[in-house]
Amino acid sequence: MSKLAGKVAVVTGASKGIGAAIAKALAAQGASVVVNYASSKAGADAVVDAITAAGGKAVAVAGDVSKAADAQGIIDAAVETYGRLDIVVNNSGVYEFAPIEAITEEHFHKHFNVNVLGLLLVTQAAAKHLGEGGSIINVGSLVSRITPAGSAVYTGTKSAVDGITGVLARELGPRKIRVNSVNPGMVATEGTHSAGFVGSDFETWAVSQTPLGRIGQPDDIAGVAVFLASDDARWITGESLLAAGGAR
Repeated sequence: MSKLAGKVAVVTGASKGIGAAIAKALAAQGASVVVNYASSKAGADAVVDAITAAGGKAVAVAGDVSKAADAQGIIDAAVETYGRLDIVVNNSGVYEFAPIEAITEEHFHKHFNVNVLGLLLVTQAAAKHLGEGGSIINVGSLVSRITPAGSAVYTGTKSAVDGITGVLARELGPRKIRVNSVNPGMVATEGTHSAGFVGSDFETWAVSQTPLGRIGQPDDIAGVAVFLASDDARWITGESLLAAGGAR
């Protein structure tokens, strides 16, 4: 039997990369999925088409998670479409590396607004609808452990995700809602390709630091998300789970 049959999930930033892989994996296990996107309707529609072609259920919903009204709208769409909410994956994120001398107010607020405020706003909207057995999965990053040079703002946001995950696990635990994060290492996505990381010296270094000897693929992270969403992880909350091939 499918692990997530009858469940309803929202995945933010799901038009590509890790978010798209998570949305497809949740749907493959029986969840009905809201595929959120900020700008790429075509990407989100392609994810929905892939899910429905495989026999799953999904809808694409636009929304900027850093805006409270949009965050509420994403959650409302799930409840209005499917009648309930069980799983929230806070995947929306942006990343640009910059040395300390190049950091600007715009750079700071762009990252914290999406990566941190967006997570809080979506969770705030969702918490009203989640019940016993609900699962919130935040997408953190290995950078909060390895703190690479040039990533002060991005690493700051992902360190905040780790801390928030622990706090919300305590706040929502009495309602039997679990809150965990999955923290990927370097993953081959559209974003890491366009940023120039894939094929670069940074990738070579990342592989050299990874016992399993490669960078990740989106499906590597999606499987962990399915686990955290399912009853298999019923006794796990407040954890930041590294999914980085052993890099740490």
